[in-house]
Amino acid sequence: MKALLCKGFTGPADLEMGEAPKPAPEPDEILFDVHAASVTFMDNLIVSGLYQMKPPLPFVPGTDAAGVVSAVGDQVRHFKPGDRVAAFNWTGAFAEQMVAKEHRAASLPDDIDFEVGSTVLHNYITGLYALRNKAKLLSSETLVVHGAAGGVGLAAVDIGRHMGARVIATVGNEDKATLAKSYGAVAAINHHEENIRDRVKELTDGKGADVIFDTVGGDIFDQSIRCINWDGRILVIGFTSGRIPELPLNLPLLKNCSIVGVFTGAWADKFPEEGRSMNAEIMDLIVKGKLRPYVSDVLPLSRAGDAFSMIATRQVRGRTVLRVRETPTG
Repeated sequence: MKALLCKGFTGPADLEMGEAPKPAPEPDEILFDVHAASVTFMDNLIVSGLYQMKPPLPFVPGTDAAGVVSAVGDQVRHFKPGDRVAAFNWTGAFAEQMVAKEHRAASLPDDIDFEVGSTVLHNYITGLYALRNKAKLLSSETLVVHGAAGGVGLAAVDIGRHMGARVIATVGNEDKATLAKSYGAVAAINHHEENIRDRVKELTDGKGADVIFDTVGGDIFDQSIRCINWDGRILVIGFTSGRIPELPLNLPLLKNCSIVGVFTGAWADKFPEEGRSMNAEIMDLIVKGKLRPYVSDVLPLSRAGDAFSMIATRQVRGRTVLRVRETPTG
């Protein structure tokens, strides 16, 4: 089958189109024909050898995809051939067919096209699990979202608004600020021009943020710990800045605040029924128009290199999607 191949952990520039063996589903897996696959920062880390897990070489990269089920393992109970699905796996999305564990897949309603469907699980499950399950965000609270125009960050803005919180976005330029505001942020801080700590304090009458959703790490985390409210929660989602911060423990002590790690993929593996329920909930909210996944660009699979380049240069708004089949149905 046609696929994008990673033959060494040397980064996206060395990925190449080629042929890969068709995958076969394990007893608890589905096999589906991929129509669209989204490109994430995590994909960039994996092909660069910078993620915490390294697949055996060679492999097909790509974590999130949507398509139509073609076969199921004999333990699968919730899917059958012909079903529309969105699914997550650590690898395999940038190919004509992909396998995924049943609990990492969600039924894709007819009202959601494949391009949008391929962006949902990684973005929105991370956002909802972090904000509701881990932070227990209240409608009376102020939420700050770093990296607010990226896929996961914009989903967090969308979910925070839906939960009734007052959302403040931090972004890298004015175009991203405009996008974040259109998704419900009441203010946007350009971290290249303003000090996050000072501006958050100003916007919260000196109290600081109740919850901070941090996909960036590095210097931005260093400012976050200094603008968190008493009893606040800082959600550690990732480190797109490239630097994993270190924390003087007197700072959370003085603020009585919590630093909360969020590893949604591992949670879904440990608690598959809860994960499956959240998948269905997110899809329902999208169908009802209460959440709005954002796709900035749709490119053919052959232009995967361009999609990775857009991630590396911070050009992506929401998600860039690769169309694997040129005439997707639905």
